[in-house]
Amino acid sequence: MNTSHEAGYDGLHDQPHLIVERDGVRYTLLGTAHVSRASVEAVEAAVATGRYDTIAVELDAQRHRAMTDPDALSKLDLFQILREGKTGLVAANLALAAYQRRLAEQLGVEPGAELRAAAVGANEGGLRLSLIDRDVGITLKRAFRGLGFWGRTQLIAGLAASLFADEKVESDEIEKLKQGDFLESSFGEFAAGSPPLYQAVIAERDRYMAARLRQVGAEGGREVLAVVGAGHLKGLAEHLREDTSPPAPQLAELDSLPASSQVPWFTLFLVAFLLGGFAWGVWQGGFEVGGQMLMHWALITAVGGAIGCLVAGGHPLSILAAFVSSPLTPLHPALASGTVSAAVEAWIRKPTYADFLRLRDDTGHWKGWWRNRVARVLVNFFLTSLGTAAGVWIAGAKLISQL
Repeated sequence: MNTSHEAGYDGLHDQPHLIVERDGVRYTLLGTAHVSRASVEAVEAAVATGRYDTIAVELDAQRHRAMTDPDALSKLDLFQILREGKTGLVAANLALAAYQRRLAEQLGVEPGAELRAAAVGANEGGLRLSLIDRDVGITLKRAFRGLGFWGRTQLIAGLAASLFADEKVESDEIEKLKQGDFLESSFGEFAAGSPPLYQAVIAERDRYMAARLRQVGAEGGREVLAVVGAGHLKGLAEHLREDTSPPAPQLAELDSLPASSQVPWFTLFLVAFLLGGFAWGVWQGGFEVGGQMLMHWALITAVGGAIGCLVAGGHPLSILAAFVSSPLTPLHPALASGTVSAAVEAWIRKPTYADFLRLRDDTGHWKGWWRNRVARVLVNFFLTSLGTAAGVWIAGAKLISQL
């Protein structure tokens, strides 16, 4: 097996690229910048040479569908998203897409246009198309689970802040995109300073895409053009050359989610704390004192959830649902007050087909998240949950002061 640099090889011009030959397969790794017209032209020229039988792109099925199907967002099932706990993932994807659109407006080039050109070129040329990147949802979940409480807070705050930031994207973020990794640039400096985030967003994806390329070769590809961000070029080539373990187990490992604790310690502690506080109140002053302590808990958490829902622009019945559910849901590890309130909001103010069609554009600016009924359901979920969480801490502090 060998690696070579060949300037001008098969229409690649002066674009960064590496060639790895392994097991009878020639892999041409074309490193692109996700905001470069030159990268788009290099991809189109390379595909047009007719040398390749397979085109591999740094996309997963979800992002490929979003690029090629303009109606993809109109097919979302809001209730299924809420039921399956995917609200945060959908909101994160929309926030990243909003950042992407600001780049497109500022630079005149749609980020990832070269990946789309590779996919379209493969289809038009009758070539085999392989999507080699890991599902973005798994990447985000692995990154999230690898972070501590403070790291998760920073990540969520960073994504939320991107919606309220100035429309102009800073030059240092653009420079990162010229190195060719959209996810890394989207998290800014936090990615560079957070080993768990870097591991999930960059290093693991290098291994994943190398294993996928080896699968592509085993399935019959002999001349493979892989279009990937330039930031992945070195790591991808190293894994493609050196990894000897079978690709299937590697992919299964990298597609799995780290096991989370099966014991809901916080919920158990909260229940014990409330029961203990009630018992102490009864012991000190009878049922009147104990009942008063529980009433303080219920009222503070209920008001917190209701205020969050109100700020989200919730319907009066959604606010009522938040008020009623907020004292109870913290005691159940698998249920959130935001889920209850958002479900009521989606049921009463049913999003229209037009809301789904406008979703991508409306979420490009923070005001659109309140204007669009689909996005407002997501905002309802987050702000109601945030209000309830704040109520839990305030109520807990009050109970401790009484104890």
